[in-house]
Amino acid sequence: MSEGHSIFSPRYAALTIGIILAVMAVGFEGLAVTTVAPAIAGDLDGIRLYGWIFSAYLLAQIIGTLVVGRQIDRKGPAWPFTVALIIFAIGLIAAAVAGDMIVLIVARALQGFGAGAMMTCVYTAISLSYPDELRTKILGAFGTAYVLPSMIGPYVAGVIAQQLSWRFVFWGVLPFLLLAALLSLNVFRKLKVPAVQEKGTTRATWLSVLLAAGTGLFLSGLGMLPQTQGIVLLAAGLLLMVQPLRKLLPEGTLTFRPGLPSLLASRGLFFAAYAGTQNFLVLALTDVKGVAADMAGLIVASAALSWCAVSYLQSRWDAADQGQGRQKRIITGVLLMGVGIAIVVWVPGVNIALSVLGQMITGIGIGMAHPTSGAVAFVNAKEGESGEISANLQFADSFTPGVVIGMGGAIVAVSQAAGMTMGYGIVGAMALHVLLIAMSLFASTRLKTGRRSLV
Repeated sequence: MSEGHSIFSPRYAALTIGIILAVMAVGFEGLAVTTVAPAIAGDLDGIRLYGWIFSAYLLAQIIGTLVVGRQIDRKGPAWPFTVALIIFAIGLIAAAVAGDMIVLIVARALQGFGAGAMMTCVYTAISLSYPDELRTKILGAFGTAYVLPSMIGPYVAGVIAQQLSWRFVFWGVLPFLLLAALLSLNVFRKLKVPAVQEKGTTRATWLSVLLAAGTGLFLSGLGMLPQTQGIVLLAAGLLLMVQPLRKLLPEGTLTFRPGLPSLLASRGLFFAAYAGTQNFLVLALTDVKGVAADMAGLIVASAALSWCAVSYLQSRWDAADQGQGRQKRIITGVLLMGVGIAIVVWVPGVNIALSVLGQMITGIGIGMAHPTSGAVAFVNAKEGESGEISANLQFADSFTPGVVIGMGGAIVAVSQAAGMTMGYGIVGAMALHVLLIAMSLFASTRLKTGRRSLV
């Protein structure tokens, strides 16, 4: 294989390995915290603040993602990436030594800001460093690096927490972060972005903070439904979220405008459906069907396996047709996700065999659609837009799933308050995911009629 066709050739090897390690560090940390969160809350006497272990991370990630995207387009990715690494590391150390829940939540906020900013810088480096024919390969590796921790992360974190302490989960991420910095920082310093006109970074910062505040109210309200206080907070959060979303995302994203806006909308919707299905299928298997937690974890990991395999294959398909089949792969991938999710939507009829089949098909679908959508977005970025496009991609991968999972949790809570079983509540949450896939499929058919052909 020639140098121009390998992401591990001497020209790209250091950056590729650095990116993979950075993504794995973020992915492992996020999944590990899900496993050890009950132990953290119990040890720090903070059960009443349990939800904020995750919400603080999500809200800070929104700010880190959107603010840093604008900074990159002004100053390049090297300085923001360095700051993001430092903030993420400080968050890990603060969590490892936290003596109470408030310190732990602040640490999680630092981790969220650092992770959002770091992943935005990584996307930008991919846009600036790799030619179009290699982007589907590095984005496939990116996806694999993020998914692989889902197969071993929860188990490893559980063993560490049981044998040592949950604090060692945070300490254990630091070496990977340091190695990622050593490999990639020098390359980041060499990346240059075209000089562009100031895009109102200060205004974007305030809009990001407003969006985070609105999202916090929205998620808090969801957790209190069906109480009146919950409805009020949910409505207030929605009102605060609408304007920042309209201003921070490309115009027309919320209305599926043909072109790049539809691409970002489709990606956010199908990724949210995937993440939501993963969460609620585990709940269905363990709490409704009585499947052991370790077996449920293996079932969910089957989606990660098929995602990894197809991520590799789609890069070969992309090379074979020189990118001409990208829209078809996105549409096919989203359609397959719909089939996979539909197989597990009816919880009373779900068994281990059907769960594995549904997960494998869903993994194949997202393995086709996710890296391809990133490549399409980058090839259509205007000069000086790499940071902003990177922020939009990272935003789609983080904000939408967080909100959708919160909505699914509210559906389960409301159904139980109405006297229904948890199983039927999960069916309602799964049905929401099917609806999101249908919307994503519609958006993915509108990629060729934008500013430029998106494929």
